Amino acid sequence: MNRHTYSTIIPSVRYRDAHAAIEWLVRAFGFQKNAVYEGSNNTVAHAQLTLGEGGMVMLGSVDNTSEHGKLMVQPDEIGLRETGGIYLVVPDADAVYATAKAAGATMVLDLEDKDYGGRGFTCRDLEGHLWSIGSYDPWQSTH
Repeated sequence: MNRHTYSTIIPSVRYRDAHAAIEWLVRAFGFQKNAVYEGSNNTVAHAQLTLGEGGMVMLGSVDNTSEHGKLMVQPDEIGLRETGGIYLVVPDADAVYATAKAAGATMVLDLEDKDYGGRGFTCRDLEGHLWSIGSYDPWQSTH
């Protein structure tokens, strides 16, 4: 597998309004729609959004009836806390900070230079999920 083309780890996120989330993620962070599969009742059964050459996130509508859906909660159901995070490597963190802020992202950790390299910030999306975005590329530091 070519590391620069594919990712073997792909985070997934659930949204109450997955259609709005897809449009927001495209506008705020620069994702591209790779695939969107419609579900019943104006839901998203599965979507794939890509970022750069090897980044992808999968998402879908909240489903509290399936076995998998029963295992998941939304941030607002647990005090806006998360047990995991998503980090996006971007060439220009300042530019993404501006587009995310303009799209209405709630800034949690403001844009700053990082001790380990690069610049970055952490924000919440339109449904409260945490996203960390920065120019630090851990792949570059290991080669």
